Amino acid sequence: MGRTGVITFKGNPMTLEGSDLAVGSAAPDFKLTYADAGLQTLTLADLKGKPSMISIVPSLDTPTCAIQTKKFNEELGSLGDKINAVTVSRDLPFAQARFCGAEDVKMRTASDYQTHAFGTDYGVTIEELKLLTRAVFVLDADGKVAYKEIVAEVTEEPDYSAAMAALRMLV
Repeated sequence: MGRTGVITFKGNPMTLEGSDLAVGSAAPDFKLTYADAGLQTLTLADLKGKPSMISIVPSLDTPTCAIQTKKFNEELGSLGDKINAVTVSRDLPFAQARFCGAEDVKMRTASDYQTHAFGTDYGVTIEELKLLTRAVFVLDADGKVAYKEIVAEVTEEPDYSAAMAALRMLV
C-alpha cells in the first residue's frame, strides 16, 4: 500500500511504498550489500550493540546526496567507534565504494539494489522512481527506532542537527 503526498520530488507529489515505520518500533531486519574485498552482506544484527545512524539517499551520484553523505561523514567522525553509521542507496556497491574513495568518506555504504526489501520495509521507496527517498533513521543499541526524518522534498537536505542530537543522546 502506497502513501501519497508524504514527499515531493521537484515539487511533484510522489508515493512511498511500504508502511510508515514509527519511532519507538523495532527496526525491521534487512539484508544489504556492500563492496569490501568482494560483495559482503550487512544486516540489522551487524548494527546492534551500538547506536546507529542510517542515512538514506536516492543516489550518491547526485549533488544533494553527495553533500548529505559527506556532511554526516564529517559530523560522525567525532563519535568514532561508539556508533555505527551507514548510508543506504540503490547504487551498485562498487559505485558506492568508488564514491567513498574519491570523496574520502569513511562512513560505510550499503546497497538495496538486489531485493529492494529495505526500501519497502522502512517505507522509503519512491514508487514512481524505484529509488529510495531521502531519509534518516537513528536506532538505539537494541535496534529500536529512536529518530526518523523522511525529508518532505527529496531535493532538499535533512535536518543534520536534529539527527545528530538524537544519535548523541544514545551514546
